[in-house]
Amino acid sequence: MEGMLLWVCSTVLRVKNLRADKLQSKLALKEDASPLEQNAKGKLKLGLFSYPVLQAADVLVHGATHVPVGEDQVQHLEFTRECANNFNSMHGNILIEPTTLLSPAKRVMSLRDPLQKMSKSHQDARSKILLTDSPEEIHLKIKHALTDSIHGISFDPAARPGVSNLLEILSHVDSEGRSPREWAGECKTLNMRAFKELVSDKVSSSLSGFRESYKPLMEGQCRSHLEEVARRGAKEARENSGRMLAEVRDAIGI
Repeated sequence: MEGMLLWVCSTVLRVKNLRADKLQSKLALKEDASPLEQNAKGKLKLGLFSYPVLQAADVLVHGATHVPVGEDQVQHLEFTRECANNFNSMHGNILIEPTTLLSPAKRVMSLRDPLQKMSKSHQDARSKILLTDSPEEIHLKIKHALTDSIHGISFDPAARPGVSNLLEILSHVDSEGRSPREWAGECKTLNMRAFKELVSDKVSSSLSGFRESYKPLMEGQCRSHLEEVARRGAKEARENSGRMLAEVRDAIGI
């Protein structure tokens, strides 16, 4: 169904709707180079153009009204709304333009490279904290987090990205909502070891409820229940997308 809507959306979009900077990065082009220049055209693949449209179709076919995303996905949602708007302007208000939902923790950086986003798919297990990590695993990962040798604790993302990243993580898990700068003030006299211990304890404590609930859900009758919920959800998703696609097909006359 997503494939069908991909084709439909492709008929109402122009190449200029695709973000040039994304094409440049995928083709390893210079910032001032156009992906449509003669030298770049030989590298172009259809998937480079169609994949963003497929992402949009995957949202639109289910009639999603609100989509939670990370900060780096905001532009994908803008493109999705553009797809819906282009279609609706030609065929009537059928596709829903989804609203972007951003978590307060817009972007958490890697423990091993604080200039890169933390990614669950990264090969280095020490670069990320998983929701299911044990307290021991969390302490070990934060112990080895990249910081610096500057005395004291301060929040300065440009000069001290590693320490600032840990302060931001501390702020994200703080039930009182203190900012990274406020935490920096409270921790300014700590040495790095004590600071990392504090961060580890706070992170581990914030994940304890999830960790304790997760294991029982993955075992025995609870797991069977989750599988049944997934089956019902998949059935409902197919029915919803079928209705949406039927409206789309009717609007364009196929």
